[in-house]
Amino acid sequence: MPSTCLSLYLGRVAWLACAICALTLPIAPPAHAVPLAENPLAAERWQTRPIVVVVPASDRALLRRIEAALERTATREAFVSRKMVLYSVEAGEGRRSGVALTTGQTRALLGALKLESDGPPTLVLVGLDGSVKMVKGNDVDLHEVLAVIDRMPMRQRQR
Repeated sequence: MPSTCLSLYLGRVAWLACAICALTLPIAPPAHAVPLAENPLAAERWQTRPIVVVVPASDRALLRRIEAALERTATREAFVSRKMVLYSVEAGEGRRSGVALTTGQTRALLGALKLESDGPPTLVLVGLDGSVKMVKGNDVDLHEVLAVIDRMPMRQRQR
């Protein structure tokens, strides 16, 4: 009987030692992971409504249309009054309102939205709360995006 108790005791001690060891080991992120601190959308939360336009090198029409619309005064004022900011990733190079992002920030931005820089042209609207509100392809119009924002409860309270 005493050897059975000793075996049980040693078994429990070994299990407990394994559990403690597992809890104290550092958990490393996957090699391809980018730190959350590099995701530029994290800084925008509760501050702005980002739109992210991602276009491959072979098809930049969507980004050109959005930029052309923002050159018009009325559209630009509507954009600013809704607390919007433009992120673009063109052929893998990220920008925020025309200012270059680092490679890490661009990767984190694409990763957060589950997009590829060489994928189809895509526009993503991110709300003030940081969640994705709209994902559209090449045929989206900026006025459609503004209309979606105007229907949001938070925007209606801001007016």
